[in-house]
Amino acid sequence: MSVVERLVVIVLFEGVDLLDVTGPPEVFSLVQREMPEPTGYRVVLAAETMDPVTTSAGVRLLPDTTFGEVARGGVDTLIVPGSVEADGRRGVRARTDPAVVDRVSTLAGRARRVASVCVGAHLLAAAGLLDGKRATTHWSTARQLADEHPAVRVDADPIFIREGDTWTGAGISACLDLSLALVADDFGETVALRVARQLVMYLKRPSGQSQFSVPLEPVSRTRRVEDLRHHILRHLGEQLTVADLAEHARLSERQLTRVFKAELGMTPSAYVEAARVEAARGQLESTDATLERIVSVCGFGTADTLVRAFRRRLGTTPTEYRRRFRSPFGEPAPNREFSG
Repeated sequence: MSVVERLVVIVLFEGVDLLDVTGPPEVFSLVQREMPEPTGYRVVLAAETMDPVTTSAGVRLLPDTTFGEVARGGVDTLIVPGSVEADGRRGVRARTDPAVVDRVSTLAGRARRVASVCVGAHLLAAAGLLDGKRATTHWSTARQLADEHPAVRVDADPIFIREGDTWTGAGISACLDLSLALVADDFGETVALRVARQLVMYLKRPSGQSQFSVPLEPVSRTRRVEDLRHHILRHLGEQLTVADLAEHARLSERQLTRVFKAELGMTPSAYVEAARVEAARGQLESTDATLERIVSVCGFGTADTLVRAFRRRLGTTPTEYRRRFRSPFGEPAPNREFSG
C-alpha cells in the first residue's frame, strides 16, 4: 500500500520561539498512535544553513535541511513560527527579518497549505500572504499586525483562523490547537480528538482507568469561551448560574447558551456540572475529603445533588467510585461519609 507523504516543514531562524517549533511535531507524531496505517507525516526543521539555531529560550536546535533544499521539492504543510523582542515598555514586538520573510514567501509557493504559529503571522503578513484575509496572532502583537498591515483583517479573538489554505494561530500554546486542527483537516475530528486526549487530556488513573479532563475537552474556538471556562474552573465552589456566567461574559443568557452549544456541544449548566463532577472525581481518587467537604469545594450545594450527578454522568455513586478508583497511596475515606 502506497502512503501519501505529508512533508511538514517548520521554519527555523535565530531567536525563534521554542514552543512554536517543538509543539507541532509532538502533535503529528502522536497521530501515528491513533492510526492503523502510516500517516505519511514527515516533519523537518529547515534553516538557512545547517548550523545550530539558538531559540528565544536559549536552547539550540539542529536543522534537518536548508531552505534551499526544501525549495527544490514540494511541501505539504509549511509552518512558520514567530519571534518577539522587548519594546522597552514592558511589552513585546514581533520581529520580522527580511531574509526570513523572503524565504517564507518562496517556500509558501511550494506548499499545499501554510500555517503560522503565534507571532509567525507577522512573517506571513510581511510576505503578502495574508492580504485580504482574516488572520489572528498573539493578543500582545495584534495591534502591531493591524497597524503595519492594513490589508490584513486582524481578529485577535479566535484561537486559530483558517482562510482557504492559509492558517493562523494565536498564542504560544495555541500551536497545539492549530496543529490538531491541521490533523482534523487531514484525518477527521475523531482522530484529532483522540490525539488531543493523548497529548493534554489523558490521565492514567489507578486501576487502569482512563479519564479525560473536562476543562480540556473539547477546545473552544474563541478566547471569550476559553476565558469563561477558566473562570468556571476557578470558581466551582461558588454560584455559577447561567445568569452569573452571562453577566461575566457580557452576553445575554440566550447568546451564552447558543455559543456554548455551538463551541462545546452542551449548555452552560451541563458544562458546569461536568466540570464539578470532574473535580469531585479527583477529590475522591486522591484525598480523604469527606462528602461534605467535596460538596462544598466543588459547588454541588447538597450531597444528594452530587450523588444524582454521579449517577447521571458516571452510572455509579461517590462511594462506589472511591472504592474502585481510590489511589493506593492514601487510606480510603470511611464509607459512612457517603450517603450514595
